[in-house]
Amino acid sequence: MATQTYIVTGMTCSHCVNSVGAEVGAIPGVTDVQVDLASGTVTVTSDQPVDETAVAAAVDEAGYELAR
Repeated sequence: MATQTYIVTGMTCSHCVNSVGAEVGAIPGVTDVQVDLASGTVTVTSDQPVDETAVAAAVDEAGYELAR
């Protein structure tokens, strides 16, 4: 198991949380996604480490941006 936490900018409501969670959760190998609106973090648990570019692309698809 691998767990990584990312900071996402632009999330302001529960719809944002759901959108980011759904997109990141669709990445192959991801087993769990926890989105914390208050801190702006997304914690991704997966079978194998997930490529950060895949997470960034999923967050972008949801309409937000991964902080670098």
